[in-house]
Amino acid sequence: MGRTYVLLHGAFHGGWCWDAVADRLRAAGHRVTTPTQTGLGERRHLLSAAITLETFVTDLVEHMEAEEVEEAILVGHSFGGNAITGAADRIPHRIRHLVYLDAMVLGDGDTPWGCMPAGQAEERRRAVMEQGGGIVAMPPPVAAFGVPEDHPRAAWLRRRMTPHPAGTYRTPLHLRHPPGNGLPRSYIACTDPWYAPLAWARERVKTQPGWNWLEIATGHDAMVTAPEELARMLLAIG
Repeated sequence: MGRTYVLLHGAFHGGWCWDAVADRLRAAGHRVTTPTQTGLGERRHLLSAAITLETFVTDLVEHMEAEEVEEAILVGHSFGGNAITGAADRIPHRIRHLVYLDAMVLGDGDTPWGCMPAGQAEERRRAVMEQGGGIVAMPPPVAAFGVPEDHPRAAWLRRRMTPHPAGTYRTPLHLRHPPGNGLPRSYIACTDPWYAPLAWARERVKTQPGWNWLEIATGHDAMVTAPEELARMLLAIG
């Protein structure tokens, strides 16, 4: 019997980034949805200063409710880890397994910038003010995500990325239950190269019980650089 995968993108991306992985999961007989969060991808026309982390959590919850998703293997890449934690807090009955793909892992009251090393967070705040008018973070070069400039999909990735609403970095995640809400959860770390900005999240996971730790030898955007291997890992988790 087919399973259901909900694949959530990270910062600067959209549901489009999962195409190669989604194709493989569907070919194996499974249902796949790839929602895009407010202000990004095909929803970039909704970008505003009012978008918060709460907006992103609500986006995902409403998507899963509207699509009547049950027993989902819910995958969050990078910044998408925040919304899947929020969804687990609110609609655990719709989720079978949480998968954090090289993702942020926040607790109640945490903000993304607040969990980063102070110097890194300050650098990003300064970039938002100087380059994004205080409203958006601008996309970095694709190499920042472990995608070489000469990769066959580098130009595609560069063309599709959009500015990210800065309010989601500075606002907190609100949880009523411990992160993960008791659901089975796996962390897939991308190791070649390691994505330095998320070292704090990986260390946090290693100090918490109950995690299934996995590694994939590719860069941060594994869905772009290693879709075949990532799809196999997700099928095994399911």
